[in-house]
Amino acid sequence: MIDILKEMFLTSEYTFIRRAVVVGLLVSLCAALLGVSLVLKRYSMIGDGLSHVGFGTLAVATALHAAPLTVSIPVVVLAAFLLLRISESSKIKGDAAIALISTSSLAIGVMVITFSTGMNRDVCNYMFGSILAMNKNDVTLSIVNAVIVLVLFVFFYSKIFAVTFDESFAKATGVKTGLYNMIIAFLTAITIVLGMRMMGALLISSLIIFPALTSMRVCKKWHSVTLCSAAVSVVCFFAGVVISYAKELPTGASVVIVNIAAFLIFWLVQLITKTTGFPKIKKSATEIKE
Repeated sequence: MIDILKEMFLTSEYTFIRRAVVVGLLVSLCAALLGVSLVLKRYSMIGDGLSHVGFGTLAVATALHAAPLTVSIPVVVLAAFLLLRISESSKIKGDAAIALISTSSLAIGVMVITFSTGMNRDVCNYMFGSILAMNKNDVTLSIVNAVIVLVLFVFFYSKIFAVTFDESFAKATGVKTGLYNMIIAFLTAITIVLGMRMMGALLISSLIIFPALTSMRVCKKWHSVTLCSAAVSVVCFFAGVVISYAKELPTGASVVIVNIAAFLIFWLVQLITKTTGFPKIKKSATEIKE
């Protein structure tokens, strides 16, 4: 194991691995923190929807020979705001809105690629990810995104808590729920765009869903779920990358398999401690006001 780690991180030829690990760890951290709120709000599949939008925009960027991030980020952010708006103000709610936008984007992306470059290896990389896709711009943007997410959760912890558990009460107490929902949607969109080229459009949503559900198996309080989710996500990603390199397996799939293993371990711990169902995360009006 030590030899594998030395080879991965100390060999000059493997700069792309170090770059991918930095981006992946930061994306995993951000996805886990944002994922706790999204899962508890029953909006976890937004990651899947936005990744499909990202696939469509990457296809268009490839056809136009444009920079992927330049095209993808504005479109995916706009799609996140649109999903939020549709769910709040129309008869098309949550999962239906996500399905509508995601399937449309996926179909458009496949058609654009078919008519431009053909169904080649690039499509496989978009769908399932490639560790070779990371560059210096991804590293820089992932660092900036991680800093913003951490600042949000450190300094606006109580506001995020309130918006997550009781949006109506939070709004009544003066919390700008619309603003915080838009911030969460914006940061989720950036995280999805950064992570999907490595994890793939079909697997990136796992970074949002699995850590939150895993930590909820054994943790009972909001802050413990958040911290545990972040730790699980980072550890699982690193373990997945190492396994992927050592066994020459796809990176995205390896990370997801490790997350599944972590979920099963936490589930067994829950059974051993005789906890039934997901632990109820404690909340109260006093906590929300804080």
